[in-house]
Amino acid sequence: MPRLPLIAVAGAMLLGDMAHARESIAFVSCPIVQDTPTVPCWLATHEGKEYYLGVQSDVSAPFNPPSLGHLVLVEGTVTDQMECGVPVIDPVTVSVLPELSPECDEMRTPMPGIDISFEPRRPPGPSNGRLAFAGFLTPPEPPKPPFDPKLFVIEYSFEGMVNFQTPRIMGPALEYAQLSDARRIEVTGHRGATRLSDGTLMAEHDGIARERAEEIVRMFRGAGLSETEFVVSANEAAVEGGPGNRKVELRIIP
Repeated sequence: MPRLPLIAVAGAMLLGDMAHARESIAFVSCPIVQDTPTVPCWLATHEGKEYYLGVQSDVSAPFNPPSLGHLVLVEGTVTDQMECGVPVIDPVTVSVLPELSPECDEMRTPMPGIDISFEPRRPPGPSNGRLAFAGFLTPPEPPKPPFDPKLFVIEYSFEGMVNFQTPRIMGPALEYAQLSDARRIEVTGHRGATRLSDGTLMAEHDGIARERAEEIVRMFRGAGLSETEFVVSANEAAVEGGPGNRKVELRIIP
């Protein structure tokens, strides 16, 4: 059998390592706080290996940190990048499970060689809630006519309801409904299920799809859409997949 050139063998091994590194992963674990000279980072362990989830930051950041005292469901893709001394999961969705888990209390002091690249999103100091519902650092251009039916999709953490990430979609959807003088909004809630890497299937509780849809309707009515007709429906089948199956769909009809 002819031998492959050394460079070809090395390239194949590298591609194989990258393919392995970028595997999809889903697991339940205690979150870990690793302090650093700049900002704490959050880690989680699966099958004896630690992974980087994100940093402790403002609620306006794309990554909202979990909570000690609770298990978390981690879903995402393992990359070949390193942060805080461990492989990065990106994209990552971290869902805080509601049951108390007092054993999840690990906080580590800064360690030599454990650092993180971090640039603050805003000046130091409390945000006073201003950034929590801003949704965008630079506001986009408002939509302009002609206005056609438009779909907006709000995704959720596992067993989650409205959180600090929701305004990123709710804000533009509300603006579109107001500017288009929406006569009807069809709101459809969905329930999801996640297959863990060990084969376990975790399904959200029955009824959460309608709870999500009705919560969104209450928020829209509270924002002043009192004359708009809302049509609410729910898909209570626990659809297996990732975070994209835990959602509310908003179809705004001018």
